[in-house]
Order: sequence, then C-alpha cells, then structure tokens
Amino acid sequence: MPNIFKQTLGDTPREALNWRLGMAVLCFGLMGASRGIDEGLIGGTTQQKSFASKYGLNDPNLSKAEQANRLGNITAMVQIGSIGGALIAFLITDRIGRIWATRQLCIVWAAGVAIYMTANGRLGQVHAGRLIAGIGVGQTTVVGPTYLAEVSPKAIRGLCTCAFSGSVYLAIVTAYFANWGSSLHISDQSQKEWLVPTSIHIMFAGLIFLFSFGVEESPRYLAKIGKNEEAHRIMAKIRNLSPSHPYVQTEMNDIHEQLEREREATLGFHWLGPLKELFFIPSNRYRIMVGLMSQLLSQWSGATSITIYAPQFFAMLGTEGQSEKLFATAIFGVVKLVASIVCALFLVDLLGRKRALTYGIIMQFLSMLYVAIYLAVVPGVRNHETPEGNSKRAGTAAIVSIYISGVGWALGWNSIQYLINAEIFPLRVRALGTSMVMCFHFANQ
Repeated sequence: MPNIFKQTLGDTPREALNWRLGMAVLCFGLMGASRGIDEGLIGGTTQQKSFASKYGLNDPNLSKAEQANRLGNITAMVQIGSIGGALIAFLITDRIGRIWATRQLCIVWAAGVAIYMTANGRLGQVHAGRLIAGIGVGQTTVVGPTYLAEVSPKAIRGLCTCAFSGSVYLAIVTAYFANWGSSLHISDQSQKEWLVPTSIHIMFAGLIFLFSFGVEESPRYLAKIGKNEEAHRIMAKIRNLSPSHPYVQTEMNDIHEQLEREREATLGFHWLGPLKELFFIPSNRYRIMVGLMSQLLSQWSGATSITIYAPQFFAMLGTEGQSEKLFATAIFGVVKLVASIVCALFLVDLLGRKRALTYGIIMQFLSMLYVAIYLAVVPGVRNHETPEGNSKRAGTAAIVSIYISGVGWALGWNSIQYLINAEIFPLRVRALGTSMVMCFHFANQ
C-alpha cells in the first residue's frame, strides 16, 4: 500500500528529506491553522454566556432576525477580510517574496485579533478587529500552499502541501477543546471565558513568525526575479546537496526552462500581463476554471458551515447543556483531524485523487441527506424540544452522520481544494491564479 513510509521517491536523493524541508513544511503548513482556529472558536465563542451578554447576542430588545444578523456579522467578518487578503496576496508575495509576506501577514493577523480582544463591548471594534485579522488569514491560503508547492521535492509535493490542510483540522481541534475547557474551568461571568481561547490566534501567529526566520526563500521565486545564483545556492541548501549535484542541477534547469517558456508566451510585462495570460491562454483559462469550480463546489457542500456552527447543529439534534454541546463539537474536530491524516497518508494515494474525491462526495451527500430527513420529519426538533424514544435514537444516528460527513470531507474536498490550486498554475501566474481562486473560496463561505 503506498503511504508516507513506503513513498516511491524515484530519483529523489534521501538527503532531500532533511530538517530544512521539515522546517519549511512546519512553518508554511502551520499557516492552515489561521483558518482552523477561527472556524473552531467563533461558533463556540458566540454561544458562551460571557460573550453573548457582552455583545447583546440574546438582547430581548432585538427581534430574532436582528439577533441573527448581529451573530452573522460577527462571524462573517473574518471571511469578508479574507477575501481582501487573498486578493492582495499575489501582489505582496511577488513583490516582497514568500518569507516577508509571511511575516507581514502574521503581524496583520495578530494585530486584528488584539483589536478584537480589547473591544470591551464595542461592537464596531469587534467587527474592525475581525476584518483586519481576516486580511492576514486570507493571505495564508495563498502564501502557504504556493511556497510548499515550490520547495517540496516533486515525489512528495502533494504530501507536503497536505500539511496545510491538515493544520486546519489541528487548529479546529485545538480551538474546540479550548472552548470546551474554558466553559468548564472559567466562570461564565468572566470575559476570560472567551478571551483565553481567542488568544490561541496570537500564539500561532507568533510561532509562524518565529519559524519564518529558520526557512529559506523559495528558489523558484528568486529565479523568477533574476537572482539565479542565489536561487541555485538556496536550492542546494534546502536539498542538503552540493550545488553541482545532478539532482539540484536538474531542478534548476527545469525551473529556468519553465520560466523561459512562460516568458515566450507572456502577454506583456505590465501588471495586466499575468491577468491576460490567465484568461487569454486556453490552457490557463482551463486551469482557472478548475480552480474556481473546486472552490465553489467544496464550499457549497456545507462542510465549513457545519464546522463553524457545530454547537448549534448538535443542539438541534438533541445534545443538551453548553458543556455537552462543546464536547460533542470537540469530538467532531478530532474525527476530522484523524480522518484528514489517514486520508492524506494512505487513502488518497491508494485510491487516486479523482476516485478519493468521488467517494468523499458520496459520503458527504448520504450523511447530510439523513440529517436533513431527520430534521424534516422528527416532530418537535424544529421547536427545540428534546427528542425521546425512537426519535432520540434517530438523533444519535444523525450526530454520527455529521461525524461521517467530516470523514467524507477529509477524503474528498479537503485536500483537493488546496493541492490543485498550488500545483496547476505556471510559475509566472501562480500567485495571481491562487489568489483569485482563494478569493473565490472565501466569497463562497
């Protein structure tokens, strides 16, 4: 069975699998946590009494629609900011490089969270802070997968890129358990109940910022801006081989040949040139269509909504008590994390990308179909009554179905939406293409 331990490396020297590559995968793979932390935290945070009372989420003077709008606005601000972050990411990464882009996005991300945490009841400041944090978070979805695809050996490029999507679920699990733990050990009268879990944002941003000083700039980016000697030296360093080693020489020749082909096909060096190349060259137009459709279909599958609003889903299915809802949510995070690891290391390689995607979609569809039928036909559920007897057993099966949908997501759309976007675009338009696709990703959340 093909897996991480029996990976066929082909002509990849063993020296290429070294601590420098590991540090690069750790630093840029960990960027996936930026999305996962917020998706895992915000649903539980808005359910906590300390936060809800501070920001009037259950204000009796507001209608149900106004309460829902207030909740939706708070929740959506990071996604709205992420659209802008993904959109500007290609300009930043191509102008200042992948490393400095990483450092600035960490600063923006942490600064936004700090503004949000210090709002002290000011709803406008909450919106502003989460919007700014979203600008940093949106950039991670472009910078992380792009860098990983550029520095990873070809034989394990897919596996290295999966570190980004795996980190999303590592962060979701961390966030879920942080919410659950704070609800158990911190008074619901104290603002610390939600401030302590939210500080995880700043911890992860700080870690990535520090790790960025232990990694090298992408050789492909350096070659693109004409620093060929430095690109060659860093490629040899990352691969832990001498600059004259045939493997290093082959990789650099491939990079230069690709750049040369792209320059010959270029439609101008003006900033509109790459944009024209994406939409006027048929092969690139096909790539952008595949990227956009992968994001549209993955987001409309509903997996992100379940992740963000998991406590509310479990409450609808009969889970009672704030602690119990958060615990069920935390277990959901563990299921998705374990499933993403198993699928990345074993099933995706065994089944192939297309078949894995097909099976994952089928699992998601059938499991969520059962949940929809349960909510439609079981009496009392829509009126928030506690189900009993057969209805309760059917509700337990519905909870299990949500867990199964998480496994289907991990097998199907989870890895594909990042891996395809990082690999399919030519180097000259990679940052722009990935940026546009991830902008579409957040617009559909």
